[in-house]
Amino acid sequence: MALPSTIYKASIQLSDIDRGVYETLQATVAKHPSETDERLVARLLAWAIFYESELAFTKGLCVADEPDIWVKGPDGRVRFWVEVGLPESDRIIKASRHAVRVALLACGRALANWDQQHLPRLAGIPNLTVVSLDQAFINTLAARLERSITWSVTITEGTVYLEVDGVTHETGIRIKTGALL
Repeated sequence: MALPSTIYKASIQLSDIDRGVYETLQATVAKHPSETDERLVARLLAWAIFYESELAFTKGLCVADEPDIWVKGPDGRVRFWVEVGLPESDRIIKASRHAVRVALLACGRALANWDQQHLPRLAGIPNLTVVSLDQAFINTLAARLERSITWSVTITEGTVYLEVDGVTHETGIRIKTGALL
């Protein structure tokens, strides 16, 4: 018998000053039994960092040919493909051919090795944005993860400020796009 997913309720007060986005985000998110708390935190952070009104969580790990988050157009085509973690570069290249925009929140213990191995292959993809955050920031949030998540996220001048339970955590956002990879 397969283990069931764990359900989390997330409420994020988002103030993305850099993009002029001010929203209250609400979602029910399933954490697959094989998914780590760090990966769930990264998916929620990606949702906030790349937020736009139609951005939605997919079935995630359960469906290999879907990203973690996406925007689909009325015709069913993917307009915005968002990955989380350290995927194979071939997956990102394929996504860039089929989606209008592709973003990756690159995170994980092997990020430095991934950067060296995969970023050269991704260089020059014009519709790709790669964002990375400090892994210690993600680990700190994962250690405080509860089934009911209430975050206040402020993004300004390349920094994420995240308040949870009266404590503010911060990290820089490293952004690489197209030719800058």
